[in-house]
Amino acid sequence: MDMTRTENDTWDLASSVGATATLVAAARAAASREAEPLIDDPFAEPLVRAVGIDFFTKMALGDLHTPDDQSAMGVNRMTDNMAVRTKFFDEFFLGAAGAAGVRQVVILASGLDSRAYRLDWPAGMVVFEIDQPEVIAFKTQTLADQGAAPTCDRRPVAMDLRNDWASALREAGFDPQAPTAWSAEGLLGYLPPEAQDRLLDTVTELSAPGSRIAIDTAPPSNAEESEESREKMETMSAHWRDNGFDLDFASLVYLGERNEARDYLAGHGWNVSSYPVNELLAAGQRDTFDEDEPMSNMYYLSAVYGDAR
Repeated sequence: MDMTRTENDTWDLASSVGATATLVAAARAAASREAEPLIDDPFAEPLVRAVGIDFFTKMALGDLHTPDDQSAMGVNRMTDNMAVRTKFFDEFFLGAAGAAGVRQVVILASGLDSRAYRLDWPAGMVVFEIDQPEVIAFKTQTLADQGAAPTCDRRPVAMDLRNDWASALREAGFDPQAPTAWSAEGLLGYLPPEAQDRLLDTVTELSAPGSRIAIDTAPPSNAEESEESREKMETMSAHWRDNGFDLDFASLVYLGERNEARDYLAGHGWNVSSYPVNELLAAGQRDTFDEDEPMSNMYYLSAVYGDAR
């Protein structure tokens, strides 16, 4: 299956970048099933089932062949990583809505994120979800069929982030004068370097003082590091193919040099705090990455715009 990225490529939840949204939901579902779960996402499994890819449904249910297969495919690692990632963003949003009093949230590339339905939002909270039209329509319909209702004023914005999403966001009622809590979760690696800068510039332009953003990202990689990451992804993709699903991870992401999100935001008026992925894994009592694993360089950041802290 050729999934090489092109400038204006599109996808559904079974192909290309869209399949990663289903993969993430499957990992959230698996993490929610653990004996001592860090997270509880009751909507992840029904969403994965509705996409209808057997491989992802088995992953969500913890039914993927043998433990050795799961390990070779990186499923256990993915589940651990998704547990701590989901917890980080959940706590970011609830913190912004709580002590900071933010009442406007924007989830960029929302995929199968169900926070608008599962978090205990305060009264008056407006949550905007931006993603491709097919993805938004699928999730909205699937959760309606489940009888799920948002716990906030959910406003989907059916727009590709490579297009004029800022205008679409305003048309949906976004108020640039009010502080906003933004998330770019599992997103930056799928953007070319210049698109990442454009996205962060637009977020900054739309952010009133006291706005917040949370991001998971990795430092820019040199040629040698990029090649090593690509090889690891290709090995993992081969294991996935052997188990019935063809997803070429290496063709979906943009490796190599780019502006580091932490420094870029700091240079544009944001007060940034960052947290290494291993710190979050350790806090969640999950296995950490070895220093020689590319994923060990991942980090999470939260930032506040302007003087407000």
